[in-house]
Amino acid sequence: MCGYQRRHAITNMWTKVPRNTNMENLRDNYLFPQINMREEEHVKKHPHAKLIRLGVGDTTQPIPHTTSSVMSQYAQALATIEGYNGYGAEQGNKELRKAIVETIYTNTGITSDEIFISDGAQCDISRLQMLMGSNISIAVQDPTFPAYVDSSVIIGQASKFQEHTGKYNNIVYMSSGPENNFFPDLSSTPRTDIIFFCSPNNPTGYAASRRELEQLVEFAKINGSIIIFNSVYATYISDDSPRSIFEISSAKEVAIEVSSFSKLAGFTGVRLGWTVVPKDLCYSSGFPVINDYDPIACTCFSGASNVAQAGGLACLSPQGYKALQSTIDYYLKNAEMLVDTFTSFGLKVYGGQNVPYLWVHFPGSKSWDIFNEILENTHILTVPGRGFGYKGEEFIRVSAFAPREAIYEASMRLTNYFSETTPWLPKKLLMKLP
Repeated sequence: MCGYQRRHAITNMWTKVPRNTNMENLRDNYLFPQINMREEEHVKKHPHAKLIRLGVGDTTQPIPHTTSSVMSQYAQALATIEGYNGYGAEQGNKELRKAIVETIYTNTGITSDEIFISDGAQCDISRLQMLMGSNISIAVQDPTFPAYVDSSVIIGQASKFQEHTGKYNNIVYMSSGPENNFFPDLSSTPRTDIIFFCSPNNPTGYAASRRELEQLVEFAKINGSIIIFNSVYATYISDDSPRSIFEISSAKEVAIEVSSFSKLAGFTGVRLGWTVVPKDLCYSSGFPVINDYDPIACTCFSGASNVAQAGGLACLSPQGYKALQSTIDYYLKNAEMLVDTFTSFGLKVYGGQNVPYLWVHFPGSKSWDIFNEILENTHILTVPGRGFGYKGEEFIRVSAFAPREAIYEASMRLTNYFSETTPWLPKKLLMKLP
């Protein structure tokens, strides 16, 4: 009997309610709480070290004044009879929905009544899981953002975790690594009901090309699948890659898009996002999916914060959007500096162009070992690639969402450590470096 069981057996406080068996299938804890736990342990061990956080992708630059001032004015107005507002529409402020269409979805055919405002993309992923239910099959990129897999396990779409493969049963893992340019081989991918797809991808930083997204949409049409497309990092795209799945012809028949103001506008703490559910998207019976998503939004959600929505509307004004681009350029410059740093050691670095994440390859190494080695010797926090899936082994993800001075300092520490103590690197890695 474990300590937890002994403690409750002694106090005789057990209920007769069984645990949700889906929760029993979850493998370890969610990735980012694990990172936070390692961070706390390191700070206790090295209380005087200055920790540089290049791990969890949290924004660090202030929200532009053009946006924050509008939010402040709205909040102040709530203290007046004239300015007070209570509940809003669960689907979101009509003006904000219209502004999203006019700014993000021009020439796609998406209309404002297909936009559902929310408190963030991750929450919407769970609501979509609730919408689809447990009796469906899913596919995910490998590596991928862990919320897709973990929410699938919780709702019952997946079953037991297999130690020897590092994967859950009943989930199709679409290998998306350097060997196939981070886009899955759809010719060998079995049919599933739902395909989770993120572009630009977190963690690899790869943005799918127009041709690749056309292939993905065609694949979904042939198989009668629904794509749940995450475009949270779309505004960071600096080449001609599509910023929305709805730039692809007929995608409205097979796709839902989830996005957010978190990385677009620094709203990670403000919490504001949206999901696009096209009217043309239907179940096998011909029933429109949007007709089911609307009651999900109304039943499980009372609408996004009015203050946050006022900020979102300010973000999408011409002046506000210009200010956001300045911050986006700042983070991408950070990424460029970190790419230069890691490549100077002879390491292969992916990403950093269309999203401020670096996907750094340490061939022959365990990602948690690299994570621990860098943290212990440079006091820099990263994320082990294994946390994003089986194909993430040998990689670490490095976030460029940090103040510029932290990026400078991190580059110096990494340069000093790698140049002075390169022998710590595994022999397999040293043999593979140029």
